[in-house]
Amino acid sequence: MKIVIVSEDKAFLKLAASILAVTGHDVMSTAGNAAELRTLAKALAPDVLLLDGRDDKALDFTQIERTTMQCPGVAVLLLATARAPGFLIDAMRAGVREVLPSVHPGELLAAVERAAVKLSAVRTASQGKIHAFIGTSGGSGTTFLATNFGYQLAQSHKVLLIDLNLQFGDALSFLQDTRAASTITDLTRDINRLDAPLLQATTIKVTPAYSILAAPEEPGQAADIRPEHIDAILKLAVTQYDFVLLDLPRVVDAMLMTALDQAASIFLVLQASVPHLRNADKLLSVFRSLDYPKDKIELLLNRYDKRDDITLDKIRRTLGAHEIHMIANGWRQVSTAINHGVPLVQVERKHGVIRGLSELGGAMAAAAEPPASLFDRLFRRA
Repeated sequence: MKIVIVSEDKAFLKLAASILAVTGHDVMSTAGNAAELRTLAKALAPDVLLLDGRDDKALDFTQIERTTMQCPGVAVLLLATARAPGFLIDAMRAGVREVLPSVHPGELLAAVERAAVKLSAVRTASQGKIHAFIGTSGGSGTTFLATNFGYQLAQSHKVLLIDLNLQFGDALSFLQDTRAASTITDLTRDINRLDAPLLQATTIKVTPAYSILAAPEEPGQAADIRPEHIDAILKLAVTQYDFVLLDLPRVVDAMLMTALDQAASIFLVLQASVPHLRNADKLLSVFRSLDYPKDKIELLLNRYDKRDDITLDKIRRTLGAHEIHMIANGWRQVSTAINHGVPLVQVERKHGVIRGLSELGGAMAAAAEPPASLFDRLFRRA
């Protein structure tokens, strides 16, 4: 956990840092006050901000509230001398997690640990899940499946799809026959200003619950996007969406590994052909070298036909005991949807492809739900 101490008092910065050093957390000190809090929060990306608020003139609850609104994952602890009850109410309304009356070592350490426990619990319970889609060969159907899966999932969840085919990505065209008004390039150019409003303003809304962060318009713009940009975007995205889907290229580099490291699951998209199996085997070897657990990787068998020469048994023998999701062959209807720039469900509502994607979405959503409480289970039976 990263803790940033903010004060204009050098002696306080030194004292607080020495107290917090025993926690084992990453602690840093910086000169500043409430007016600079939002800028510091965005630039330093702390988990906990300890703000010295003993100077009445420098204490600005409006600025603190802007910080907590735009950086909801940051816990703000405020050091302030004893005040009237109205002061505490104003502090809590501004989003302050806890007000400390003094720099007592025991109280400060206890407050930081309480913040750490709450942050951990909130993030575990409320963070969205990242699911990555990567094809084993050109024409696997990866972008079609990722975009249409997102459309199905967004019927009951808030979903963001990020097109990480940075040079030639065209995920948006599978759902809308329009050009992106803004792309991931616009976001990374202002990466120091990255916050929830900027992320939402840069995405393209397909439906009220489904957004796409489009790939750059020009292939050359991909060179300006770095792995640390992707890391920051993903960490913010999971705080804003139930599911974050990644449409990935088949290029093993730092960018890909940054994305896959944060993914809860990796869907390897293939078809029942020898070239697809060979490439799938190569990718699985890469994943093993990265120490990804076997259950993190699932296979999406696209255009499945039980009459294919390469059977499910052969795929399992070749690639191992990974879960396989079969997507029916709907070449004609899929082509129509792609050519019109609309989701498949608008062309053929009851097609087997839609059923396959809906079943996958149901399984994914169920896995993301927390276990029902005893109270919920009892009343569900009633």
